[in-house]
Amino acid sequence: MKKSIVIFVCLFLPSLALTIYGQHSENTELYKILKEKDSLLFHAAFNTCDPETMASLFTEDFEFYHDKGGVTLGRDEFLAPMVENCAQQDKNALQTSRRILIENSLSVYPLRKDGMLYGAIQEGVHRFEFLNEQKQYQQGDIAKFTHLWIITEGEWKIKRELSYDHQAASTYQIE
Repeated sequence: MKKSIVIFVCLFLPSLALTIYGQHSENTELYKILKEKDSLLFHAAFNTCDPETMASLFTEDFEFYHDKGGVTLGRDEFLAPMVENCAQQDKNALQTSRRILIENSLSVYPLRKDGMLYGAIQEGVHRFEFLNEQKQYQQGDIAKFTHLWIITEGEWKIKRELSYDHQAASTYQIE
C-alpha cells in the first residue's frame, strides 16, 4: 500500500501542481480576457491613437521599463507623449507604425493570495512595422514583453510593463 501511495505521489502530484499553478492554457477565461486586453492596448496605441483607452488599462502608479528607452514612472508621464502625438496626427493618415503579436508566443500565469486571484503575469513576443518614405510598411524590431496585470476595483489594469530584448526582426530567433 505504501508503495502505491509513493508511486501515485511521484507520478501524479507534479502534473496536478502544474495544472493548478502553471501557465493558463489558451482555452481558459483568464487567458482570453488578458489576450483581449493586450489586443485592446496595442490597438489603441498603434491603430487608433487612443490615449483614453490606454489610460483605462493602466494603474495610476504604472511603471514602464524599456531596454532602450529607460524607465517611465506614472501613467500620466507614460501617456504624455502619446497624447501630444495623437493631437497632431491626421486621423485619415496611415498609422506610422503597427504591432504584431507573434503567434503562439503569449503566456499567462495567474497570481493568487490565499487562493484568491489578484493578478496575472502575461508575457509574449511581438514585432513592429514602420512606414518608410514610400508609405510601405517595413519590418522593425522584435521584442519580448511582460505585463503585470492587477485586479483593481474589479478591473484588470497593468501595473508594471517590461519591454526588452529588442533585436532586428531579421536576426531574431524565437525559442
